[in-house]
Amino acid sequence: MRSVTEKTGPDSWSHFLALSLDRLRAGGLYRRLRLIDSPVAPSVNIDGRPFLLFCSNDYLGLANHSRMKTVAAETALSWGTGSGASRLISGNNSFYGGLEKAVAGFKGTEAALIFSSGYATNVGVITSLVDRGDLILSDALNHASIVDACGLSKARVQVYPHGDIDALESLLDAAPASGKTLVVTDGVFSMTGDLAPLPELDKICREYGALLMVDDAHGTGVIGPKGGGTLDYFNMDGRGIVQMGTFSKALGGLGGFVAGSSQLIDYLINHARSLIYSTALPPAVLASNQEGIRIIRTEPSHRQRLSSLVNHMREGLGRLGVQVSPWPTPILPIVLGDVEETLSLAQHLWDKGLFVPAIRPPTVPRGESCLRISLSALHTPADLDRLLAALEAHYKKGS
Repeated sequence: MRSVTEKTGPDSWSHFLALSLDRLRAGGLYRRLRLIDSPVAPSVNIDGRPFLLFCSNDYLGLANHSRMKTVAAETALSWGTGSGASRLISGNNSFYGGLEKAVAGFKGTEAALIFSSGYATNVGVITSLVDRGDLILSDALNHASIVDACGLSKARVQVYPHGDIDALESLLDAAPASGKTLVVTDGVFSMTGDLAPLPELDKICREYGALLMVDDAHGTGVIGPKGGGTLDYFNMDGRGIVQMGTFSKALGGLGGFVAGSSQLIDYLINHARSLIYSTALPPAVLASNQEGIRIIRTEPSHRQRLSSLVNHMREGLGRLGVQVSPWPTPILPIVLGDVEETLSLAQHLWDKGLFVPAIRPPTVPRGESCLRISLSALHTPADLDRLLAALEAHYKKGS
């Protein structure tokens, strides 16, 4: 038995924390929170200085939209600021019904279920659907919430190379006959901006009897003829596919959702721990979320303007020799690989009043550090030209 002096004490814990932070600093991976003291918009104040923001996920500029604010304010004045309990106790206020019906209509499914966040949605859905003896096949570039959910499940997890249908088929072919198989992928990959090959994934999953789950957090509201997301873009009806999404990006709100069959939703209500044990979202949040869906469905001009800006930025990056994805998403990474080089370029832009933070491991794999440029429909062509000019000046210096 260890003596009291051998046990880990406050000094030992302090040493551990200090050593861990020193290692992060030495590797260029240390992070700190920056204070933004203005509403979400292309132009913001950070640490008391004005900046053009190129890292927000508010793709359509709805987070500060007048209709969203009016609905949220009126609902908060009538219903208060909290929900008081989890949904299965007394927190399931009437706004949930309208919002879930709106999500199902938007995604073309029988039903939908709202969670407190996108992270909670992925954790709740994945850990509910698979158990010990089951198999999860996950794309190598899936979001951290999917990775964590897979780890929390008792299922065996195999990662297939990014977007590699042949590799996935080999894994499906070798899967044991017993147990369920879940294939999970981002629809739009959050760091690279490319799309999963959903038609091929859907076809192969049906052939092997696997269930396909698509995290469409970065596609919902942004792509597709109706703004419905990745499945809408590929003209897929979605039957038999589990669709996950969030309100916190293009929809300008807060929370996550899953859309699918009524049977699936009923099952998740009874099994998803992150739903069962989380306090329900406030009525004002739910009301503004539904208003976000209304705006996207009735005002395609936001999406059209964003698309025009994406094309403008893609052409400008191409002229600088930056390889860009052909996909129509507002995520345009500049992959530099080296951490220090990435930090240097991010600092150069910061000095010019342009906020494009360096994305480093563990957010991206080692050797794939990048600047993740994300655009908003509220940016102007002049904003983009300012960023492009700063990038060109950096490269002209030979950096």
